[in-house]
Amino acid sequence: VFAVNGFLRVATALDIGLSTKCVVIPKEMGMCHKIGYSEMRLPNLMGHTSMSEVIQKSSTWQHLVNTDCHPHVRTFLCSLFAPICLDTFIHPCRSMCAAVRASCAPVLLCQGQPWPASLDCDRFPGDEDTCLAPLSKDYQHLHKVLPKPTCQTCPAVEEFFTHKRVLEVFCDSNFAVKVKLSKKRTAFEDQEYNIECQVEFITQGSLLPYETQSMIQQWLLINEKCIERMSPTHRPMVYLLVGNIEEGIILVKQVYRWQRKDSQLTLATQKWRQHKCL
Repeated sequence: VFAVNGFLRVATALDIGLSTKCVVIPKEMGMCHKIGYSEMRLPNLMGHTSMSEVIQKSSTWQHLVNTDCHPHVRTFLCSLFAPICLDTFIHPCRSMCAAVRASCAPVLLCQGQPWPASLDCDRFPGDEDTCLAPLSKDYQHLHKVLPKPTCQTCPAVEEFFTHKRVLEVFCDSNFAVKVKLSKKRTAFEDQEYNIECQVEFITQGSLLPYETQSMIQQWLLINEKCIERMSPTHRPMVYLLVGNIEEGIILVKQVYRWQRKDSQLTLATQKWRQHKCL
């Protein structure tokens, strides 16, 4: 179950009386569907009184959840939008809110949105109360800490280049990932993107290809304005993203448009295996 056992601090609880009811979490509420429990309290801790309102308001947070900006971001948001159906409301602890805000507020800011007043961490109980607390540091140490993508200025998309110049860039880089982007519309008429990543080459030692793919997907979700520039139409577009990992931060420094007729990128990736950097 939704790590209530792992997150919960035990103490006195808030009695919710008869003012709420239990309802099934619908599949349309993608952020919290299949989170580990099937029923939620309505009205919820955000004050939403109808399921249609809950679905619509929670959908605006799905993008932030997809960025994986913090390991507890989904737990934190779902505890508010879809509180588990127990005899009491279980709030997130102030410490969980602060941890999520520290990691995720910069992602929101990158997209032009401040951390909302409705999620002010001071409104949540301290850790001495019954609330959802961050998992212990012992748990965190068991998981590999991967480099994090950050908000950055979108590099210009290069369309004219030689394979020799691309190889020079490869020599100064840690990764090159081939990305296929395509637009799609959501039920609420928002723009979303399908992102497919394929590692063309990898030189950063301890990282595995799927870890690099995951990190680049996060980079694209955080730098959504860059995706918008790279996907002007609904037709799928293919790019090669090249960059470095510096002090635990992922930085994309070159973006190449990969066109079907373009043999220079194909040639560069083929020659890379035998290429010797100066």
